Amino acid sequence: MSGSKTGERSKAARPGAPASARPAPARPGPIPPGLAPSGLAPSGLAPSGLARITPTQQRSRERFERILASAAEVMAEKGSEAFRMSDIVERTGIAFGSLYQYFPDKSALIGTLAERYNAVGHDCVRRDLASMTRRADLQATLGRITDGYYRMFLQVPAMRDIWQATQADRALQELDAADVAFLASLLSDALRPLAPRASSASLVAFAETVMVMIAAAVRHAITLPPQEGRRMLATFKRLLPKDLSAIESNPSS
Repeated sequence: MSGSKTGERSKAARPGAPASARPAPARPGPIPPGLAPSGLAPSGLAPSGLARITPTQQRSRERFERILASAAEVMAEKGSEAFRMSDIVERTGIAFGSLYQYFPDKSALIGTLAERYNAVGHDCVRRDLASMTRRADLQATLGRITDGYYRMFLQVPAMRDIWQATQADRALQELDAADVAFLASLLSDALRPLAPRASSASLVAFAETVMVMIAAAVRHAITLPPQEGRRMLATFKRLLPKDLSAIESNPSS
């Protein structure tokens, strides 16, 4: 992932901290400059935890984007627990009826933002994996993916609040699980040409385990002051696998 380090705080706010203790954030949009995904969700009905529709007409689209930008700002300021739909109405002047036309509840707003950030992450992981052309590249590639996600959390203050919200909402948990599964599929597909003797099942298990480990490490790092978080991740990256012996020692499994 690319971009300058904006929004990094001298002391990272720990999830669950009261609003009064949270540092005043920059005013982020749903996705910062330089971190736009290659595509957005198609219009039409969406599953639980997402927007009802994604508008295509320019005026409706602008209103939709204003709502998402406001939601990101409010979450960065107040946290996901204190964030309310009425905050969006007060900040944007958009009527409740128009708001609920797109988002039936707070979870749908948070889920839609999560999907956008997930799309950014997918593009970055694809780019990092494309540079992995040799087995010897494995650890360095996984380290770049780790660093990219950590930078993204620092650049977008609302992301840590979105993650916190996913831990308490079943629909959002499903989105989070689907994201990890998708990232694991990207990794297993990239590893397949490098490990022709490994079974598909072992490749998938290896990729899922690694992606879950990276997600857990980054999410812990963002609860720490930046210097401590980077130190912890530097240690974690040295623990990442250097080779594929774990899946090739028993390729029939």
